[in-house]
Amino acid sequence: MKDSNILDIPKLHFEIDAKSKEIGFSMPSDLLIGTLLKTLITSKPKSKILEIGTGIGLSLSWMIDGMDSDSKLVTIDNDPKLTDIAKSYFGTDERVEIICADGSEWIKNYNSEKFDLVFADAWPGKYSEINEILELVKVGGFYIIDDMLTQPNWPEGHQENVNKLIEYLENRMDFNLTKMNWSTGIIIATKKY
Repeated sequence: MKDSNILDIPKLHFEIDAKSKEIGFSMPSDLLIGTLLKTLITSKPKSKILEIGTGIGLSLSWMIDGMDSDSKLVTIDNDPKLTDIAKSYFGTDERVEIICADGSEWIKNYNSEKFDLVFADAWPGKYSEINEILELVKVGGFYIIDDMLTQPNWPEGHQENVNKLIEYLENRMDFNLTKMNWSTGIIIATKKY
């Protein structure tokens, strides 16, 4: 088995990847997390999905590709330049809501229905507002984070943040947890109750 032999890359992915390089966006999601997100989202028909950290929309392309026609996705980023680019690709998809806002404030003020899958790919929902974001996951829903293995762009001392987060998640009794030394280091947690 060769996990790098990915045959179902979304059509828009190559265009978004080229745009990412063109503007010098240095934090794109890799193909492996993309294919995992697509697979997990496909397991959740008629779902409500949340992404914190839209970036330029690379992982978003995978998630949309895995959604059925009755699913809805909300994605948040605080950079208007990036959300404008994401809107240029996905803004006409009625299943998708792209919001330019501070992720921490959005999480703290959100008070609607819970999510079947949360992909936290930014500081909010991963290193801050962790209790709040985990409360937004439905029972049976997924909480997914990546970049848990040392990354070349990490600031000094960031490994301590990662270690604390992993320990915190390991001690949550309301989630089952799988840690994967794959891709950039992934944690998948499923809410039990």
